[in-house]
Amino acid sequence: MSTVTTEAGTGLAVRPEAASPKTTARPPVRPRRSWWAPRRLAYGLVRTGTRSAAVVALLLLWEAAPRLGLVDRTFLPPFSEVAQAWWWLAADGQLADNARASLTRSLSGFGIAVAFAVPLGLLIGWYRPVADLLGPLLEVFRNTAALALLPVFVLLLGIGETSKISIVVYACTWPVLLSTISAVRSVDPTLLRLARSLDLPAIRLFQKVILPASVPAVFTGVRLAGAVSILVLVAAEMIGAKAGLGYLINASQYNFAIPQMYAGIITISAIGVVFNQFLVALERRLSSWRVPANG
Repeated sequence: MSTVTTEAGTGLAVRPEAASPKTTARPPVRPRRSWWAPRRLAYGLVRTGTRSAAVVALLLLWEAAPRLGLVDRTFLPPFSEVAQAWWWLAADGQLADNARASLTRSLSGFGIAVAFAVPLGLLIGWYRPVADLLGPLLEVFRNTAALALLPVFVLLLGIGETSKISIVVYACTWPVLLSTISAVRSVDPTLLRLARSLDLPAIRLFQKVILPASVPAVFTGVRLAGAVSILVLVAAEMIGAKAGLGYLINASQYNFAIPQMYAGIITISAIGVVFNQFLVALERRLSSWRVPANG
């Protein structure tokens, strides 16, 4: 038998279940499933394995070809011997000293080229009188290979650091300069008309429209210049240098230390890959405002 209570002030009998509204019981909160973590890890491993499969296959072929007699191991030793020679050079300190000398020259020339070519490219691309004045001169020098001018740099500047840095500056200037000019001239005309309709001053227009829109194309030239800075420097170091990776490769060839020669080549390739990835990360940071292509 159910009990009743009397509501104060009315004298009406009210059942307890009628005194308060019924509340719907909520289901217990279950912890969020963490199935996505192993799946994401597996996806990352598969992607890493796919991207490195070609490199691993190349190294395996490099190891097997000399051992199977497909190539003369005197001129192409197995990769394991090259790796051992690389370790000896690293432990002895020779690899670090030569890499430090090359990086100092390469980064110095690369930095000077970027600091000079980007502003000049912006001026040439934006102001037609500057382009008309410097255009013929640029066409002459852009078609002259840097290595063809290496003897000229050596004759004028000597075989010291100045000539090596100068040849790197010359070689890196053209990719950055030409990509910057193309980037400015290819800015979307709709953006320019919209900015001009807002009565933006020329400086603000340049800062808010031209520079952000030019970043991706400019960095294409910067990345090309980064690769050129290392390649040209190695060739320059093979002439009259006493330190550097190019010197190490050349000296190893003359002394018939073939594993050490390949170790220097691998080091140059590794430095180039790391430098390129650094520039890619920097480009993504400076272009974070862009909408991805996949939405």
